[in-house]
Amino acid sequence: MRVLLVGAGGVGTAVTRIAARRDFLTHMVVADYELARAEAAVAALGEHGDRFSARRVDASDEDGVRRLLTEERCDVLLNATDPRFVMPLFRAALAAGTHYLDMAMSLSAPHAERPHEECGVKLGDGQFELAGNWADSGRLALVGMGVEPGLSDVFARYAADELFDEIEEIGVRDGADLTVEGYGFAPSFSIWTTIEECLNPPVVYEKDRGWFTTAPFSEPEVFDFPEGIGPVECVNVEHEEVLLIPRWVDARRVTFKYGLGDDFIAKLKTLHELGLDSTAKVTVPGEDGPVRVSPRDVLAACLPDPATLGERMTGKTCAGTWVKGTKDGAAREVYLYHVVDNQWSMREYGSQAVVWQTAVNPVVALELLSTGAWSGRGVLGPEALPPRPFLDLLTEYGSPWGLREQD
Repeated sequence: MRVLLVGAGGVGTAVTRIAARRDFLTHMVVADYELARAEAAVAALGEHGDRFSARRVDASDEDGVRRLLTEERCDVLLNATDPRFVMPLFRAALAAGTHYLDMAMSLSAPHAERPHEECGVKLGDGQFELAGNWADSGRLALVGMGVEPGLSDVFARYAADELFDEIEEIGVRDGADLTVEGYGFAPSFSIWTTIEECLNPPVVYEKDRGWFTTAPFSEPEVFDFPEGIGPVECVNVEHEEVLLIPRWVDARRVTFKYGLGDDFIAKLKTLHELGLDSTAKVTVPGEDGPVRVSPRDVLAACLPDPATLGERMTGKTCAGTWVKGTKDGAAREVYLYHVVDNQWSMREYGSQAVVWQTAVNPVVALELLSTGAWSGRGVLGPEALPPRPFLDLLTEYGSPWGLREQD
């Protein structure tokens, strides 16, 4: 399998380090807007980097990406950029006749008049509008295939197939006890994506109502996370699972809640109140005259790169799917989860826990596609494919998942 990886940030670099250890990969072209960053990702592989090469590409240049896919004879495009670039990369892969895989879906837009009650443009709507084109092409666009969304969706499918007869609610629950020494505010993932998720109206799905929205940080609950992380307050956040799971899994309710903490939420609210979360460009003075820049991009430039935080980070991160329903006439409640210890991921791969946990899942998916254990056409989420091959292979990668019966 020949892969074009677009994006050589924290997640993209972790992808290369994981994929370098697997035999299914024939060649991976690591492409980034900054060629030096792509070259650094390849160089860091050392003797394991003979199947990797670096190229420069502008992810917003649809035709340029298409040409690169064709020139490099790639079978699949793996998108490791932020969600702004989903649609040009998605369309470029379709035009080039390759498969496509991403970890975050096309952007949403709040309802103009009732943002905290009704959906406007939902996450992934832009991609699903082209589902017919992808089906006609005979190619697969596997969307939302990171950890959340991604592994969490695989867990939902597994629960529906093997653990439950009827499902009342599926709730993705994400929590961690990670700390970063020396920083008062240092998000472990892209601040651009974090703001997009946390400050947009969260979406909830109910079978008799469909998709609807609430206010940011609504419905707080304390969830007890496994492997020593413990109780963490979680709140509603906009996330792809709520838009994906109901398309393929029968459940009466689907939610996503993230353990952010009061301090993190307060800082996000302050950024919003100051307008520093905005993506609309403003004019600011520059050495050579006025320049146009978005406040969110300035914020991202001021904060530490999440990929560089591993040496200062301690603790664990947990991604998982809580499911409530019935099996053989009896009530049942389980939590399927995946925990990564930052000390382990840094020691084994040199990548901090959050980006490594995100990166391992698309690599597992690529291997399943290369062997034919997973296949399909059109635009599909992870829950549209058989879960057991994925979960077995994830364990083979040295990162097992867990299942906890909820009392």
